[in-house]
Amino acid sequence: MTDTAADNPDVQQALERFTALYPKLIDLSLDRMNRLLSDLGNPHHRLPPVIHVAGTNGKGSTIAAMRAVLEASGYKVHVYTSPHLVRFAERIRLVGSLVDEGLLAELLRHVEDANAGKPITFFEVTTAVAFMAFSRIPADAVLLETGLGGTFDATNVIAKPLVTAISSISMDHMQYLGDTLPKIAQEKANIMKAGVPCVTVAQDSSVLDVLAATASRVGAVLKIQEHDWRIASDDRGGLNFTGQRETWKTPEPNLLGRHQHQNIGLALAALEQSGFAIPAFGLRGGIRNIYWPARAQKLKEGPIVTALSWACEAWLDGGHNEGGGRVLAALIDEYWTDQPLHVVAGMLTTKAAEDFLAHLAPRAASFTAVPVPGHAAAYTPVDLSAAASRVNFPNAGVADTVVAAVERIKATATGRFRVLICGSLYLAGEVLKENS
Repeated sequence: MTDTAADNPDVQQALERFTALYPKLIDLSLDRMNRLLSDLGNPHHRLPPVIHVAGTNGKGSTIAAMRAVLEASGYKVHVYTSPHLVRFAERIRLVGSLVDEGLLAELLRHVEDANAGKPITFFEVTTAVAFMAFSRIPADAVLLETGLGGTFDATNVIAKPLVTAISSISMDHMQYLGDTLPKIAQEKANIMKAGVPCVTVAQDSSVLDVLAATASRVGAVLKIQEHDWRIASDDRGGLNFTGQRETWKTPEPNLLGRHQHQNIGLALAALEQSGFAIPAFGLRGGIRNIYWPARAQKLKEGPIVTALSWACEAWLDGGHNEGGGRVLAALIDEYWTDQPLHVVAGMLTTKAAEDFLAHLAPRAASFTAVPVPGHAAAYTPVDLSAAASRVNFPNAGVADTVVAAVERIKATATGRFRVLICGSLYLAGEVLKENS
């Protein structure tokens, strides 16, 4: 995990002031963002080449893989991702390091002065801060992750990215993006730009129809998994990527799960389309050293590990939507059938709990619901436990904390077992504060 020190007080206070400026009505547009960037001198016009990534699941893993390979190949890389897990500075990475807290505080003050108290969203502010930092410090590439959707996402002001990439699309944020897969896909697809290659993973046919239609309408060049590029594992655990120009072999990745092979494939497809020269040593070093916390991460220290017996394991994953539930189910089937699995979860009420939990219920020995500290828009443990019972989770119950949930599991479990903590990236961040 990254440095877990608390945010600089100046940074925290500035972020709190910006939160108070959030528009009272939901206004999905880029008007505020364009106005703020104009007042800042349009830093987004002075960025290194951008690879822009949208999707429901796998965006962060895809960016982590691209960053690892580019940096191992000798390139200087800026990265913007969200949300953060422990510290706000995790969102902005400058040429290999998290943004310096002093620089971050300075940039926030500058943005606050330029905004002059006008309505603005937290994500618009943080994106503007990232663009300012990226425009000041030379680099070879910017890896840019959307926050929500694509059409009116604050990152969607880059007129001519080098490549766009769309990871797996599933049902999430329906209150903002639409209540069907095609509607959600359209929001993601709208990051495509004329003449710019867009790479995507294999998708539901209704999603692919939207992506293809959008590419045709805007003049983007769509590159689809299994049509234009492929990723496959070999008998030694490594990966074979076949693109339109490149054939790359990689060692076994250090991200757990076959679903990560697809994300790594998307990363390599984007890099192939980008034109960056990727040497063999960059592939080897990068794929072996991808780091993306709270994605099937084994906890190795802290109160949760201490509460378990030496023979038991605790794993942490930020999966929180229907697609994330499917991925976790596949992970369980592939790696974790040797011991009873006990699920501990906290979730936000903006997520469809039953859709997520239904994938895990047949594979678990128990369920314990916990709060998500600091988030009023979270399911109460009682309500989340009830949702788990409705999808036939065995032995559903509640606890006040994750450590208390482990104690509840220990009270009835016999022998070795495994604990999976999941349901929210915000819960994952709270767990990592104390257990990394």
